[in-house]
Amino acid sequence: MNVKLRIMGALELRDTMLKYINTADERLLKVLKAVVESYREDETVAYTVEGNPLTKSEYRQDLLDAESEIERGEYTTQEDLEKESENW
Repeated sequence: MNVKLRIMGALELRDTMLKYINTADERLLKVLKAVVESYREDETVAYTVEGNPLTKSEYRQDLLDAESEIERGEYTTQEDLEKESENW
């Protein structure tokens, strides 16, 4: 049996998905939206100082952690940093 496998390119996939979206009911649209949002949460949006990738959710968590540290007073002022750098 001769079976042809066809791999769609990005443009053809986009056209196919647009056809699905244009005829979709609200339930399918909500599912597609959830899939896209989940996919975007896993995209790399930044890198650490060491060069490690950060996803959107990891980046958000780092920001929340930093804000908590500031609220607890766990930070170095410009003045303290200047004093410290004199000893380098």
